[in-house]
Amino acid sequence: MIRPHLNYGQKLFLTATLPLILAMVTISVLVTLQSRQMAEREIHSLEEKLIAAKRDELKNYLSLARTAIINIYGRAAPDDETAKLEVTQILSAMIYGQDGYFFVFDYDGNNLVSPRHTQLIGRNWSGMQDESGVPITDELIRIARTGGGYHSYQWTKPSTGEKAQIVTYVVGLQDWRWAIGTGVFIDDVIATVNSARATVEQRVQRTFLYIGGLTMGALLLVFTSGLFVNIRERRVADAKLKKLTQRVFDAQEEERGRVARELHDGISQILVGVRYALDSARRRFETGDARAGETLDRGILNLSAAIQEVRRISRDLRPGVLDDLGVGPALKSLVEDFGARTGIKTEFRTVPFRNRLDDDAKTALYRVAQEALTNIERHADATCVSVDVRGHKSGATLRISDNGRGLDLGRSLAMNSQGLGLRNMQERIEQLDGTLRILSSKSGTVIEADVPLTHMLQPEDGSGSGKETKASA
Repeated sequence: MIRPHLNYGQKLFLTATLPLILAMVTISVLVTLQSRQMAEREIHSLEEKLIAAKRDELKNYLSLARTAIINIYGRAAPDDETAKLEVTQILSAMIYGQDGYFFVFDYDGNNLVSPRHTQLIGRNWSGMQDESGVPITDELIRIARTGGGYHSYQWTKPSTGEKAQIVTYVVGLQDWRWAIGTGVFIDDVIATVNSARATVEQRVQRTFLYIGGLTMGALLLVFTSGLFVNIRERRVADAKLKKLTQRVFDAQEEERGRVARELHDGISQILVGVRYALDSARRRFETGDARAGETLDRGILNLSAAIQEVRRISRDLRPGVLDDLGVGPALKSLVEDFGARTGIKTEFRTVPFRNRLDDDAKTALYRVAQEALTNIERHADATCVSVDVRGHKSGATLRISDNGRGLDLGRSLAMNSQGLGLRNMQERIEQLDGTLRILSSKSGTVIEADVPLTHMLQPEDGSGSGKETKASA
């Protein structure tokens, strides 16, 4: 089965579209949830305000009832049946509205007053519950005993004969062990809340449509802008890639030219001298000239110089000690050769790595040091150079400092944009996810390269402790 291959434009379209679609869905869900939460908070606030108004109304009704009976209750004894009868008659006559009335239970659960539900009078209703299992009589008596309060449950509405939610307020006449209360049905509150909920739901849906339209427009705008930016960035990236490729080619040609010059100007001339010396020694041996040995010795000396020159060129290209012993000895050899060649005082410090850096990190640090020393030799006019390399718990750090005249970083980066200068050093370290810091002043320059811990190899002792050890001797 042949699978279709997506071109760059199609991949770019999918890459730009899928996140936008996910963002749109996420925004839609969040807007819906937040809108509904806000609506519920508004409805809950409205419901609380309406019920609070009903409760205040209940308190006022009960205050009127207490005012009507307080003189009789205050003068009566706990067992004054005449006073109790008079109070029950007063409360039975105090009905208001279509459904309002006062009720009385004694603390044993017997109903004494219930003008709109006379079938309850004279009977014990302990344990009575509504259809939802909410206790009625026992809870009203408990509230009355504790000083008074509110209670809500399902109750038959006198005007309709149907069950509806009622909120009651009850207080206790402790001397008579009576629970006196009244209630107000809140079905009108529930209807108002439901109406408000429907209105808010419509408003939420309308707002959601508005937000959805605006979001879609914004997403389309972002998509168009992102597509334009991505195409532009791709062109810029292609240009940078071509520029980088050209820099690589230029660097290769420069390196090849340097090696060719050194081979021609150094090794080639030395080998030519060796050949003439050997030819001269051969002729002198044939003629029995006593100076033949001196000529042969001179040829051998020149041959040794050629060998040393080959080793130097090989070391500059890729020092073998870097692979065999690690970055520490390789940098030490580089610094010593630099000091011997330039006459600049050098100082090298290190904590042995035990060859713990991977190949990429070793090469990068070595090339950074090599380039830094070359820049110091050519531009710094320094008299002292210090190189420090060591491993630590975060990775490895190479620090090169000199007492030269410093440099202009902006100008240096611009001048080296086509070569292997500071920008090349920075790119080498960035490829390892490391950092390169350059601090320069008139009193000198400090170059510090950090390689992360991910480029430190595990110890080879096979201890299996599972703990990262410091890269030091």
